[in-house]
Amino acid sequence: MSTPPPSALPCPPGAAERHIVCVVAARPNLMKMAPLMAALGALEPALALTLVHTGQHYDAAMNAQYFGSLALPQPDINLGVGSGSHAAQTAHVMERFEAVLLARRPAAVLVVGDVNSTLACALVAAKENVPVIHVEAGLRSYDRSMPEEINRVLTDQLSTLLFTSEQAGRAQLLAEGIDGARIHFTGNVMIDTLRRQLRHAVPLGRQLSAAGRAGFLRGKAGHGVVTLHRAANVDDGATLAKLMRTLGRVSAHLPLIFPVHPRTRAMLDRIGVDQAALPAVLLLPPQGYLEMLGLMQGARLVLTDSGGVQEETTALGVPCLTLRENTERPVTVSEGTNIVAGLDPDAIVALALETLRTGGKRGAIPALWDGHAAERVAAVVQAWLGGARAAA
Repeated sequence: MSTPPPSALPCPPGAAERHIVCVVAARPNLMKMAPLMAALGALEPALALTLVHTGQHYDAAMNAQYFGSLALPQPDINLGVGSGSHAAQTAHVMERFEAVLLARRPAAVLVVGDVNSTLACALVAAKENVPVIHVEAGLRSYDRSMPEEINRVLTDQLSTLLFTSEQAGRAQLLAEGIDGARIHFTGNVMIDTLRRQLRHAVPLGRQLSAAGRAGFLRGKAGHGVVTLHRAANVDDGATLAKLMRTLGRVSAHLPLIFPVHPRTRAMLDRIGVDQAALPAVLLLPPQGYLEMLGLMQGARLVLTDSGGVQEETTALGVPCLTLRENTERPVTVSEGTNIVAGLDPDAIVALALETLRTGGKRGAIPALWDGHAAERVAAVVQAWLGGARAAA
């Protein structure tokens, strides 16, 4: 759906200085935005909140599933951008978001994470002199070949208020020349969602029954979970084929459940890898948030290239092997249950077998991953809107 013309986008009732436009684009954004919208919506005097979905993630069924399970209000505006190259997607978001911003003229634009839409909307806001609030600031992989790293660095440079999810983020931002008065360590809002929703997680048995694979784990000592979606891992057929062979080796010791991302599924189809080729790796369609929690919380091991899953497994106390050469979430390694395994097949298999033998890395919950990060963010925003804007 395209953006309506500016005339169709009147500013919500209430003073403009109490109006914030919040932006989501992909499923991880929804998990972060849900507690933020709730916390900001509880402030007094009330804020006017406009939720914009850029449409960067455009699977309608998955969007509906996530919005429903997270109790996130439906977007006020959907920009309907869809897929495309990084340049095309970023440009389309900028063009369509500009119309929204010019019509709404909010006090601030709030963005989360590191997807293309995060940078695109931050750039539009900065050029219109609208302050940018970035939640999940200061994360770095130091790998500029990752598009997300470029988005993180530039979004932080454009932001007026920067909220970090781990303590190391402050030092990183200070080293990049950002004024310390603008940086606030408030904790991890995605863990707010995990803590609130864990009791609603869909049990594994129900999921397997729904998939017609109720006997998949019969006689097995537990299961592992796999997620793969990073372009570097799944957009090249040879790389993905090697990873799938590695998963096949791991599955000889632990059956794996693999909800397959649409872009990953497309490449698997192209290279001819299907369920018959991997009998101990259960290939499922993309799962909802509560289903993923149910899969992960009982797993003996998770193998992933997702930053969010690294955080969730640390919060759940589940051993995690990150199938990348680096991570932008170092606290999951220094304090949590995560190990950066790299991409060498023998190293991955050896780490997986060691995890199964020992029970895996035992980590701790990082500071302020306590389920109240969004409330701390809202308190800072409240003070800023109330008169501290000049100092921020």
